Parts: sequence; structure tokens; C-alpha cells
Amino acid sequence: MKPVEKAKPSRMKKLLAPLGILGVLLWKLKFIFVPLLKFGKFLPAILKTGGTMLLSIGVYAIAWGWKFAAGFVLLIFIHECGHLLAARHFGLRVTAPMFIPFLGAFILLKDSTRDAWVEAWVGISGPILGAVGSAICHIIYLLTGETLFGGLAFSGYFLNLFNLAPVGFLDGGHIVTALSPWLWIVGAVFLIGTLFVQFNFIVVLILIASVPRLLSLFRKKTEEEKRYFQIKAWQRVVMALMYFMLIGGLLYMMSISQVDPNPPPAPALQ
Repeated sequence: MKPVEKAKPSRMKKLLAPLGILGVLLWKLKFIFVPLLKFGKFLPAILKTGGTMLLSIGVYAIAWGWKFAAGFVLLIFIHECGHLLAARHFGLRVTAPMFIPFLGAFILLKDSTRDAWVEAWVGISGPILGAVGSAICHIIYLLTGETLFGGLAFSGYFLNLFNLAPVGFLDGGHIVTALSPWLWIVGAVFLIGTLFVQFNFIVVLILIASVPRLLSLFRKKTEEEKRYFQIKAWQRVVMALMYFMLIGGLLYMMSISQVDPNPPPAPALQ
């Protein structure tokens, strides 16, 4: 298999299409793989993270070449580090990132967030740092013209954007707890809409996993639950601005980062 960066731009675009669909839809299905941590709890954190990263790179490399695979896994790692740093900033204990080939990566909080403000910060920090990582790839692409980095930038923007959908287990589902939990319904409708465009069983699993949070909107809240969502007005405004600006920014960066499949022909030699 030829290295990814040597492929023609049209081929790069074809490679990114299944990557975007598969990676985005599978990235945050951590609710399925939480039990796997029990089998690895005695392994050092560096083995959990480094070993599973190498395993993911090896599997991805079969389909897309090792250089693209390494860059893609690194972008996922950067995203997860955003969650990890935010959680530790608020004094929360977390597990080391763990990677599952074709299913992204995840960290688990060992402590519960104290309110919606903290939950939202932990949720949004992943896409923020992930967007920064994608932007670095974008800059390298602009400076060098290497389609490898153009593809990584577009994939990173797309993955982080999808994770901002306001559905229970995606990052957006955690972020909008600081805005209004009723936005979970908007996220569910969005995912249902994607099923009419192209059916995908993983989207169905995401929706099923989101059902408990959706149902919680319609049951009577305890006093503790009510206090969880009672944050200050300025906090809601700040998080709303960050959330929607990040969505807009990622949409714009996606629009300018796509690799041109039909570049102009090189000038003929005189």
C-alpha cells in the first residue's frame, strides 16, 4: 500500500469519507467498553494508553497507511487530554485515556462533577484542544502542501464538531447541561435525522444510550438534582458563547480545509 501522503488528492478524499463516518459515529461509545477497564485495572497507566494507542495505529494503518493512522490517533489523544486536564483542574480523579481500534478513546471520571458548570467545562475542553490540534495540522498543510496534513485537519475538525451534538454521551450532551438539559431533545432529533440520510446502527446505539437522560427530563427532580443545574446566569452565558462559537469555528475551518480533488494542471514546460 502506498503511503497516504503520496496519494492523489481525490484518493485522499475517498479515504477520509469512510474515516469520517466510522470514526465520528464510533468515537464516543464509551458506555459499551467501560467494563473492559476492569480487566486492565492492574496494568500501569502508561501501558493502557501507550499500548492501546500502538494497537489502534496498527489497525488503522492497514486501511490508511501508518502515517495517517499515527496522526489520527494523536488527534484523538489530544482531544482526550483536553477532558483530562479540565477534570484535574477541578480536582476530579480520572483514568488514563484508553484506545479501542475503530472506536476511538475514552477516559472515565472516578469522581462525580459537582454541578453542571464543571460538567460542561470537562465536556468542552476536549473539542477545544482537539480543534487546536487540527488547526496545527491545517497550518502544516498550508505551509507544505502535504495532503496528509490537510486530511488530518479536516478529519479532526469534523470529529470534534460531531462530538458537539447535544446528545447524552457526546461532549455536547455534557456541555448543554450548563445551558438547558432540554437541548438533549434537539440532539436526539438531529441524530434521528441522520438516520434518514444514511442509516447507521452505531447512531441507533448512541440514541439508545441517551434514553435515560432524555427520560430524566420528564420525571420529578430531587432537591440535589435541582441544585446540580442551578448555576449562575453569567456561567450559562459564557458557556453558551463558547459552545456556539466553537461550532461556528469548526464549521468554517472545515469549509476551508478540504483538500481540492481537482487541482489546476501544472504549467507546461517551455
